[in-house]
Amino acid sequence: MQINEALTKKIMETSYLTAINADRYRVILRYFYEEYEKIHYWLNKEDVFAMMMQTGLFPDYTLNQCQLDLQALLDWGNLTAMQDSGKATTYKEFKNKKFRYQMSEYSVEIERLTLRLENLEVEGASLQPSLIERIRRQILSLPSLLEKTDEEAAEAWSALNNDFIRLNRNYQDYIRTLNSAHAEEMMKTEQFLVFKDQLLMYLRTFVKALQEHAMVLEEYIRDLPQATLDSLFEKVARYELSIPRIEKKQTAQQLIETCHGRWLSLKLWFVAENGESEISHLYDSTNEIIRRMTRYAQQISERYLQGASRMEDYRHLAQVFQQCQTLSEAHNLSAMVFGPEMMLHLKGLPDRVTESIDSGVYEEAAAYYDLDSRSRKMRQKASRLPHPDYRLERQMQRLAVEEQQRKKRESLRSLIHQRKIDFATLPILSPAVRKILLNWLSRALASASKRARTEEGVYFHVNLDKADQTCVLRCEDGCFVMPNFVLEMEGDY
Repeated sequence: MQINEALTKKIMETSYLTAINADRYRVILRYFYEEYEKIHYWLNKEDVFAMMMQTGLFPDYTLNQCQLDLQALLDWGNLTAMQDSGKATTYKEFKNKKFRYQMSEYSVEIERLTLRLENLEVEGASLQPSLIERIRRQILSLPSLLEKTDEEAAEAWSALNNDFIRLNRNYQDYIRTLNSAHAEEMMKTEQFLVFKDQLLMYLRTFVKALQEHAMVLEEYIRDLPQATLDSLFEKVARYELSIPRIEKKQTAQQLIETCHGRWLSLKLWFVAENGESEISHLYDSTNEIIRRMTRYAQQISERYLQGASRMEDYRHLAQVFQQCQTLSEAHNLSAMVFGPEMMLHLKGLPDRVTESIDSGVYEEAAAYYDLDSRSRKMRQKASRLPHPDYRLERQMQRLAVEEQQRKKRESLRSLIHQRKIDFATLPILSPAVRKILLNWLSRALASASKRARTEEGVYFHVNLDKADQTCVLRCEDGCFVMPNFVLEMEGDY
């Protein structure tokens, strides 16, 4: 992106849209725009004042206010003025400087934008499968454009870009409309069922068209030679430079870079590079909308049928129950139709003889349990038991902990050679031993004297002579690179 003065400066021409008297300014400029479309470019303040009074929106409007409004629009650059001295018959009329006003180019484009914004909801968007098919034909015909004239190649390239912009804009607008809060509320109403099938068919037709053309385009775009694109963009640049323009022209290199940028955007739309392509996101969004609409339609149907009479259903079920020959068959049918009437949770049952799921409760062997009385008057006498002695268990736990600590000390003692622990020469360590060594190291490094003490009271310090070198500490659960520290013990460990 090129940053220049035109990009960073304020656009004063849009000030009338948010000014205090924006209601009057917008009406005046809309009147100028409508007259501009009728090729009636120049207007005077009397014409503007007569229009403002005809609207009926400003009953207290005066000619002086009209002059002030026109002057404000003139100061912002929305209007250009020219003194109309041809009809002046006296010196006083000439001195009063009767002006005629015309819209500026910026104001024309701003009014066109506001009109599009006002009609945005009315126009809406659509998904056109024919647009995908036309883009496919245009992309497949790109190599043949090298044999045509510069003008024909530029027209074909412009048509491809316009169709791609239209496809991208339409699909985003349409998907945004279906994902809006208004559409979400509408999908929950019964009126949605009327055009649900038509909308689903519309979306599925578009997805089918994408699937038919996207695979072909992805493979073709990926294999398209870069030399072909370079030659085509040179032809487009030559044609653009051959058109005489009053404004500042772009260089050939700038035009070619613009073409490359547009082609890259089109390529990323169909071809996935370092992730998913835009067409994949379109697939996912469309499928999610289809699933959501189907779910809402099902919920609406269930809610609609919830209050319907089920007399015929119950009559049919009664006839089915009447055809049962045995009570067991009627029990099975009832469980399947209505489910169990009362769910019993059986606890404390003995081990089953069989694990077969076909074995019923009636086929299981009986189990007997002694039940205590739940009466408040009859209470079972509590038996007094001596306090259990856990000294043996505690002694066994203490011996186990001491044995574990002894093994750790033996492992650490085996790593000390000449009262030094060199991390560069250590063997493969267990996670527990590694944790102890790194704990010692961190406590010593945190000290100002680089000195600390072990759990047994032995002092040690860190030797930093080789700290600028690195070593690999190998452990049972992995390896990591660290500075080559050396722990020097100051006593026997």
